[in-house]
Amino acid sequence: MKTFDHLTVIGLREWVALPELGVAGLRAKIDTGASTSSLHATEIEPFERNGERWVRFNAHLGSVVQLRHRRCEAPLVAIKTIKSSNGQAQTRYTIRTSLALGDRVWQVEFTLACRKAMRYRLLLGSKALVAGQLVVNPGVTYVQDKPVFPVSLPESTGAA
Repeated sequence: MKTFDHLTVIGLREWVALPELGVAGLRAKIDTGASTSSLHATEIEPFERNGERWVRFNAHLGSVVQLRHRRCEAPLVAIKTIKSSNGQAQTRYTIRTSLALGDRVWQVEFTLACRKAMRYRLLLGSKALVAGQLVVNPGVTYVQDKPVFPVSLPESTGAA
């Protein structure tokens, strides 16, 4: 049996934060079958800032019972066509922002999508797991501690 000491084990669900967006206390669903990560967002408005493409949106953070949202702005990385699990294609705005999980912080791309029918407001896909050097034990949940907020960002993230 091979083991990998440099990888961090996470559960099927984990607490995360998005420090550059000022968002903490998000429950994330880990989905190794999804390539790209996704964040529940509404009122998505593209705009320009200093000649660059940006997007403004409401990030929905709470559950169906406890509704919370935060108005956010982020540089627009791309507009992607994503095929959902039910086979339907959607065009989505894509941002890159820092993700904090446990004691790690790294850059992750998120598509912005309406996830109001979904139980989890944030889906963490396989590209983010590879970048964070994470492995998933699907038999456990909330293995890592909640990220302490505000999280100190590495200098290379370009956070303002």
